Amino acid sequence: MPASHLLLIFVACLVWAFNFVAAAVGLLHFPPFLFTLLRFILVMVVLLPFLKRPAPGQWWRLVAVAILTGALHFGLNFWGLQLSNDISSVAILIQAYIPISAVLAAVLLKERLGWRSVLAISVAFSGVLVLGFDPKVFSQLDSALLILLAAFSMSLGTVFMRGIRGLDPLAFQAWTAMISILALIPMVFVLEQPSLELLTTAEWKHWGGIIYSALGASIVAHGIFFFLIQRHPVAYVTPYLLMTPVLAIIFGVVFWGDRLTWVLVAGGALTIGGILILSLRARARVTAN
Repeated sequence: MPASHLLLIFVACLVWAFNFVAAAVGLLHFPPFLFTLLRFILVMVVLLPFLKRPAPGQWWRLVAVAILTGALHFGLNFWGLQLSNDISSVAILIQAYIPISAVLAAVLLKERLGWRSVLAISVAFSGVLVLGFDPKVFSQLDSALLILLAAFSMSLGTVFMRGIRGLDPLAFQAWTAMISILALIPMVFVLEQPSLELLTTAEWKHWGGIIYSALGASIVAHGIFFFLIQRHPVAYVTPYLLMTPVLAIIFGVVFWGDRLTWVLVAGGALTIGGILILSLRARARVTAN
């Protein structure tokens, strides 16, 4: 992989990592599902020119994937982030979607898992369990549960996503935004009952969180990711993405005042280490073929 592409990966990870801080700032004012709705409205406005009709027979799968990876994943993730006062643990816990995806693929798609992959998944999940003993995480189990549900939603959507055909990445993101908007509108009004005052009293930093999350994390960072996977096998790119939680922890400490404990560091190391092994195993399989 050329150095310029490695630099692009670092930029994408940097953007994704800072999104935890930007979203946390926006969530100081906006409730989580309204924040998610506003985020997707902005994504939809930008990507509307790329919207195109999906192939026949794809509608129900597209709707399911969009709701799972869009409305539910981000809504639950932002809800958990809002309930937590710690960005670092959230950044680590959400990475559970990678081993969960591997398990779901084995169960639903009958993909074979070798003993090394099973060991890597076990190490990653053991890290999540260790995180549960961190006093900060233990005192916010509701937040941790929401983050893990967000990870599961992303994992299930990712498995179903493999059956989608005939949509380029930008068109898929546009459909995800549109379908998520339709799903989120009733959720926002039923669960949060927002008032117009929420919009009129928001400060620039709160709107900045929405803008950054939509334009930076969704469009710029995902655009870089899609650019790279069109030129390199996914298994070659994904190990580098583990820079994201590491950078997010650094940003959490520097900008949000997170305090690292040895339990958080140990749990994070196990989780990220297990995911790294799993990613390297996928790379080895691609190389062998």
